[in-house]
Amino acid sequence: MIEIKQEQERLILFGVSVNTKNSSDMKMEESLDELEELVATAGGVTLAKVVQNLENPNPGTYLGKGKIDEIRELARELHATGVVCDDELSPIQLRNLEQALDIKVMDRTLVILDIFATRATSSEGKIQVELAQLKYRAARLVGLGNSLSRLGGGIGTRGPGESKLEMDRRKIHARIGQLKSELVQVKTHRDTNRKQRSQTHIPVIAIVGYTNAGKSTLLNTLTGAGILAEDKLFATLDPTTRMYELDRGEKVLLTDTVGFINKLPHHLIEAFKSTLEEAKYADMILHVVDSSNPFFLSQMHVVYETLRDLGVENKTIITLFNKQDKREGKGLLRDFKADYTLGISAKMGTGLEDLKALLTKILREQKTYLEHKFSYGEAGKIQLIRKYGQLLEEEYVEDGILVKGYVPKELFGKLEVNK
Repeated sequence: MIEIKQEQERLILFGVSVNTKNSSDMKMEESLDELEELVATAGGVTLAKVVQNLENPNPGTYLGKGKIDEIRELARELHATGVVCDDELSPIQLRNLEQALDIKVMDRTLVILDIFATRATSSEGKIQVELAQLKYRAARLVGLGNSLSRLGGGIGTRGPGESKLEMDRRKIHARIGQLKSELVQVKTHRDTNRKQRSQTHIPVIAIVGYTNAGKSTLLNTLTGAGILAEDKLFATLDPTTRMYELDRGEKVLLTDTVGFINKLPHHLIEAFKSTLEEAKYADMILHVVDSSNPFFLSQMHVVYETLRDLGVENKTIITLFNKQDKREGKGLLRDFKADYTLGISAKMGTGLEDLKALLTKILREQKTYLEHKFSYGEAGKIQLIRKYGQLLEEEYVEDGILVKGYVPKELFGKLEVNK
């Protein structure tokens, strides 16, 4: 039996370093290191990294002529099979670079889309990824044509498949329209689920964070969700919601979300909007940070920028500085945009009891204290308190049941305790 293996792509990474006044922005060296990790996740190997300092990228070729000549020679010396730009290239830049370098040209967006294509498992995830890929490629059919056929596959060609890449523009836009219609149905279903969850009065907590910060590991440790948690970028795409029980039987819903990343393609943000909006409609945010990553401050900035773009505001935020077991140095970690911060290790389970106590405290503050005597005919109301609130005391007396506890404010009125 003959085993056929796809040749690993050998790539040169490049980018333009532009001076920025925002000290929180990710530096070019950090960004290229992350791009190298993205390339590795997509199955490629990085041979070299090239940086050019410019006020702004060249609108026609992204790089200057001298740097293009340097990369072309370097590619020949290292026997590279392709190059990857750290920014999203315009169709003109893509076409001109390919002609000048005479090699396969890709950009950061294409690599991320490729990774998403291999990670999507649910029907919703597959629709979202295909929609993002086709939108990206529809504007680049001319520029991508030679590039994607040069190696007969590889990074950037997975997902919809090469047969779909050969569609003409009219067919691609027809497919995009079909996928949008399917996503509308998915969004309607998701909105219905959200409405049903809100009617249960069970608080929803969204877990957000940079990709590979440990969100899935946290959900697994807290709830035994059993979802994939690997030390890889974008290990999971599909949001997972699980019930988590706090002290005294109080329950919350924890929802894992798609990981954020620097320069997250706008095609993906648009396609995954209904998924990412889980954070927008949540009652609270758990912001998971990989505190062992030397660039965690830049990653935190990216998360907050993405949340702002999604319209997530006025939420209680708990920042969890994760991976304390891997962190070098034990200095104080702060997040001035968060309401609370905790140091944890989701993998080792340390700090999670403190998290449970903090969640109990915050949710109690958001509830109304109730002290009332219900008649025996109203015993069903006590079940509502037990299910959606926090029942502290329950005493059976001759003419009824004495109850002390905390209930959601919207449930307090329904109990009619003031009548």
